[in-house]
Amino acid sequence: MMLNSIKYKLSILLMLLVCTVFSQQKVFQGNPDTAFEKARAMAFNQQRKKAQDTLRFILTKYPNYLDIRSFLASTYSWDGNYKEARKEFEYVLEKDPKRKNDWIAAIKNELYASLPYKANDLVKKALSYFSDDTDLLYLKAKSEEKLQNPKEALITLDKIISMAPNNSKAISYKKSLTNTLRFNSVGLSYSTVLYHKNERDASHYSTLNYTRQTKYGSVIAKINYSRRFESDNLQYEVDLYPRITDGLYAYVSAGFSNSSLFPKVRYGAELYKSLPLGLEVSLGFRGLKFSETTTIYTGSIGWYTGNSYWSLRPYFTPNDNGTSKSVTLAYRRYYSDADNYFGIAVGMGFSPEIDRFPVNTEQTVVFDLKTQKISGEYAFTSSNKKHAWRASVNILREEKSFERGAYFLLYTLGISYDLRFR
Repeated sequence: MMLNSIKYKLSILLMLLVCTVFSQQKVFQGNPDTAFEKARAMAFNQQRKKAQDTLRFILTKYPNYLDIRSFLASTYSWDGNYKEARKEFEYVLEKDPKRKNDWIAAIKNELYASLPYKANDLVKKALSYFSDDTDLLYLKAKSEEKLQNPKEALITLDKIISMAPNNSKAISYKKSLTNTLRFNSVGLSYSTVLYHKNERDASHYSTLNYTRQTKYGSVIAKINYSRRFESDNLQYEVDLYPRITDGLYAYVSAGFSNSSLFPKVRYGAELYKSLPLGLEVSLGFRGLKFSETTTIYTGSIGWYTGNSYWSLRPYFTPNDNGTSKSVTLAYRRYYSDADNYFGIAVGMGFSPEIDRFPVNTEQTVVFDLKTQKISGEYAFTSSNKKHAWRASVNILREEKSFERGAYFLLYTLGISYDLRFR
């Protein structure tokens, strides 16, 4: 009986001991400065994993020792573990946004990760604390180049040089960038519209374009060709994207045609403004002149988040029967830069940017047809960015203008190619 009592007490004691051991958390108890120095030495002496273990161990006791957390983030970035590095840099900069070196390291981490959109967002935030800092502006130019905005990068570099004429790094970068830039491109696109059950003959569209990048913005000249209803149609068009100031630019367009299935005159204007948190808004209009002129009002809300972009664009077309409305929601997932992406869009109603040919067989302009659509696109470039391709597919359910309530089902397939040169 006594032996059983002893065994019972020993088992209780053992259980308490085990529970105590497992309930204890490992927490650093030493000198953090000394341990940090040892960890740094290990990190620079091919013992990166041990160094990271030590740094994490110190942070169990001193989570806000920001120099340690910053160095840990840097080691993650060196190892290509960009996600963990981002997490640590975010912690540090949230605690103390006045740490310029950590802003620089965090931006470089996103550039190493081939995420120029994230890098550009971080640059904008950093410049709100360190206005016109040349080191940060240099990284801004880097992110702009990666985003396929070389003219913006050159403008940023010129700003650095105007503030620091002897900045050899900016001068060298400008020379290198200028030597590799391609300010011109010519492109050709083709698409066809197929009717389900062959209710109508296929339509064909193509565009020949020339683009020139200037310090004031881009200029695009186009010749649009349409083969529909057994007739050939041509339209001549010019699009301008003038740069007004940082974060503010415009779209201006004009087109002319003598063909019956194109508007005699097409024009439009829109103003775009960048906002904090990766947002962009715009407001503008489009005009289409057939026998009468129709004015379409539009705008957009865009949001850049990481390497993703969301856009919502409505159209409002006043007419004798009220106001026709349409809306398109688009999403793009960017890869290495702005010319490599996958996109998808859904919409309802006529959209003059997408449905450029609102004329039926009786040559009647119709804007208020009920339509639903979904589209996908994929764009990519060659490794040297000289060649760019894009493929698209669109499925459209469109109300028949001559039989309201009945619908066509259409499929659009498209492809384009651009050649860039100096």
